[in-house]
Amino acid sequence: METRIKIILGDITNQDTDAIVNAANNLLLGGGGVDGAIHQAAGNELLAECRTLNGCKTGQAKITRGYKLPARFVIHTVGPVWRGGNYNEKELLADCYRNCLKLASDNHFKTIAFPSISTGAFRFPPEPAAEIALTEIMKFLKSDRSVEKVLIVCFGSEAFEVFKRKLAEINKISD
Repeated sequence: METRIKIILGDITNQDTDAIVNAANNLLLGGGGVDGAIHQAAGNELLAECRTLNGCKTGQAKITRGYKLPARFVIHTVGPVWRGGNYNEKELLADCYRNCLKLASDNHFKTIAFPSISTGAFRFPPEPAAEIALTEIMKFLKSDRSVEKVLIVCFGSEAFEVFKRKLAEINKISD
């Protein structure tokens, strides 16, 4: 299973995949962090297309072209803002991964790259966020053969270490 999941340290805007995932806000019109970097790298055409989508609800996902990015498409998803864990944040974060992977499968994508959704400005704790991400990705890969490679692109070394450790823990449990 882990051969289809690869965790890397890097910049998601440089990934040459069928799709990259944008951890967006509800408006889908750019912002800070991953969202701002993707919009900047893709160019103004991405913003113009996003304006036609009428936003996106938390946990849902929408797709656009990638424009100037190496990735052909961008799947925009809105992760939950962490408010202590009592407001369905974990389920909403799991929905983000499920809905992005469903869009990837529906569009016959072989490769997709994810950031660590909601762990930046939305303050989701990295440990449970990584566990949710990996659990949902692995569950999907067990039932769907269309997606051949899932990259998790960590911008910082702290996130990279958390994801590597969580993947090792999950693999140990499932052995």
